[in-house]
Amino acid sequence: KYSITPSLTLDLTYNTDFAQVEPDKLQLNLDRFALFFPEKRPFFLENAGQFGVGDDNEVELFFSRRIGISDGGSVIPVEGGARLSGKVGERSNLGLLLMNTEAIDGIAPANRFTVARFSQELPNRSSIGAIYVGRDGDGSFLTPENDDYNRSYAVDGTWGIGDYLLLKGWAAKSDTPGLNGDDNAYSVSADYDSSTWSNSLSYTEVGEDFNPEVGFLSRTNYRKARVLLLRRVRPKNLWGLLEMRPHISYAGHWKSDGFHESGFLHIDNHWEFRSGTELHTGMNFTKDGVIDAFEIVDGVTVQPGTYDHAEGQIVYFTNRSKPFSFRLRTTVGGKFGGDRVSLQPSIMYRIGETFRSELELIYNEFDLPVPNGDFTANLARLRLSYSFTPSVQLQALVQYNDNADTIGTNIRFSWLRNANSGLYLVYNEVDERFAGAPPTGRELIVKFSHILTC
Repeated sequence: KYSITPSLTLDLTYNTDFAQVEPDKLQLNLDRFALFFPEKRPFFLENAGQFGVGDDNEVELFFSRRIGISDGGSVIPVEGGARLSGKVGERSNLGLLLMNTEAIDGIAPANRFTVARFSQELPNRSSIGAIYVGRDGDGSFLTPENDDYNRSYAVDGTWGIGDYLLLKGWAAKSDTPGLNGDDNAYSVSADYDSSTWSNSLSYTEVGEDFNPEVGFLSRTNYRKARVLLLRRVRPKNLWGLLEMRPHISYAGHWKSDGFHESGFLHIDNHWEFRSGTELHTGMNFTKDGVIDAFEIVDGVTVQPGTYDHAEGQIVYFTNRSKPFSFRLRTTVGGKFGGDRVSLQPSIMYRIGETFRSELELIYNEFDLPVPNGDFTANLARLRLSYSFTPSVQLQALVQYNDNADTIGTNIRFSWLRNANSGLYLVYNEVDERFAGAPPTGRELIVKFSHILTC
């Protein structure tokens, strides 16, 4: 790490390893769209906001998990790279990232990644910027070297009007060999946020051949409209309430031919009490337009069709600043022509800043009008953390997926000298013995890292 100026930093990394990073939370994909897993690796989290363009969790021009992690979650060795990020002057932001990864037979070619980002801050929360994202492969996996590449380009901007209104937008294009259709995407939005109102309106289009391979797309070939109206009300003396937030929102997705792929109308009120307890009471009206049959779980196939349903939703949690706290999210209603009950309780307990624990269950019960349509899909997660000192910690994460009949265990001991550097002892295990198989993926890792600062 070398500070070129107090606000502009050059980071160099070689034979980069992220063994000390906590594994991803297990997720259940009970739909037909891509799941989003957030970045956890410290090198990529630092100054990550410098490279952000697009709509969070839906369309992201640069998604750092594409570097060093395959689509299936396998680790791809990172040879090394460099990052230059920070400010040039008072209002100019610069980000440049160069990374190389090794090839893995049958999974990924060796790749060189290039990301260049520049943005200029303007008065009153306004800005304008551009980004370039490129991948160049060695051609060893599927295509000749000359065709093993991908490019994405985008411009973006924000315009603050007064104290409360913010207009935002971005426009992007990708370049992928063999894709010659509509490879453009854009989004415009308006957000009004004051002490009493939070309102937003947005529209997004993504072409059928828009393909940012080093980015993230939750789905392709769609038009999306979204609107939110939220009011904040603070009663003077009513049932111990601090604030009520009645709101209504709608998000709809249509394919380019006009097919209504999904719709979500949400009507809710958040009741926040002075005690720190909060209750959400809502109704959802959903539409799912299924074009192609898909397996929601092994052996259960959802057939093409349009499914309209209603569901009730309740969220309740106690004061999270207390030593003991509880959270419950429940949804009861229809799904894919049948019924679904979803429960997500979690219990948190802590002792000062020394010990923290959380036990979480995600329970889904389905009754669909298809063969084997009566099934459950569940996850359980236990997280423990004990701090011997502010720099010495022992952490554990145990997760269970009942569909795969698999337990994943991660135990990490860290003795840090400063942020993200020090001694790490890590134990990982994936246990499929419940499914009749021996334990797999068992590993013990010892790592020491030191950051050279100039």
